[in-house]
Amino acid sequence: MIERIVTAKADNPDDGDEPQIEATLRPRDFSSYIGQDRLKENLKLAIAAAKKRGEPLDHILLYGPPGLGKTTMASVIANEMNAQIRITSGPAVERPGDLASLLTNLSDNDILFIDEIHRLHRTVEEVLYTAMEDFKLDIMLGKGPSARSLRLDLPHFTIIGATTRTGSIAAPLRDRFGMVHRLDFYTPEQIELIIKRAAKILNISIKPKAASIIAQRSRLTPRIANRLLRRVRDYADINGDGIIDEPLSLKALELLDVDELGLDPADRLLLAAIIDNYRGGPVGVETLAAITAEERATIEDMIEPYLLQIGLLERTSRGRKVTPKTYSHLKKTKTDSNEQSKLV
Repeated sequence: MIERIVTAKADNPDDGDEPQIEATLRPRDFSSYIGQDRLKENLKLAIAAAKKRGEPLDHILLYGPPGLGKTTMASVIANEMNAQIRITSGPAVERPGDLASLLTNLSDNDILFIDEIHRLHRTVEEVLYTAMEDFKLDIMLGKGPSARSLRLDLPHFTIIGATTRTGSIAAPLRDRFGMVHRLDFYTPEQIELIIKRAAKILNISIKPKAASIIAQRSRLTPRIANRLLRRVRDYADINGDGIIDEPLSLKALELLDVDELGLDPADRLLLAAIIDNYRGGPVGVETLAAITAEERATIEDMIEPYLLQIGLLERTSRGRKVTPKTYSHLKKTKTDSNEQSKLV
């Protein structure tokens, strides 16, 4: 398995200051949140209406590839609603009792954000149905013939769920969300603005052309853009005067092995495997997982979405296949690599 700098997976909480830095870069309100304009307009309307009626927001489901800002959007919604937010994840809520503990500690208008909501256990989901629909919580007391059900009233709260896999969410749970919104990939121009904003917050001096170069290689994903900016900053501090300019950014990204389309060795290995072993495809994802030593979920959630977005990969009923654009890009990348090795 290849260690990836361009993965959209969140930083590990134990990875030094990285998670804290990422949290610092998150916008707090809609005015500082760059991109996702249509989603913001819909949410602004819903928030204004909820405030006018004095009611909590309807439950919201946010979906899309990782790294696009679902957790950040949930925090922005809470700030715009002047509401408290509690954050958990599907795997962390193992039993109905865990969910009951979370829900009974909420207050009116509070927001409960559940990341990876598609990974909730089915028994937990069943408890959540009534809680979301009627703001009631059914608890079983005792066991066997003497068992009885106790119904508790819950405060009127809002669930915000986030997922990369809407198809894995049970239909009864999905239907209880009043608003379902997809977060789309950003444009290079939006990513460039995000990089400049992050550089200002982190007190990094960066030239406009360098910001554009990093944006082009950030896979249209804010989390990756911010991570690349921090790595290029490290390179500038050691190999320059700390100012990120065009030549320095190109050298840093070359060292990170991120090409002009934002592909890294894992992406190129996947595409090359389809070309070299299956004449461009189609080939099944399970076979690709075996060849590349990656998990199927990693390929589907972390690698494929961007390759599909930029037109290097196609998903057909018979499997995955590359496009003519893929051949030309890999040939160019290989040629550039050979020329670089000759210079060395």
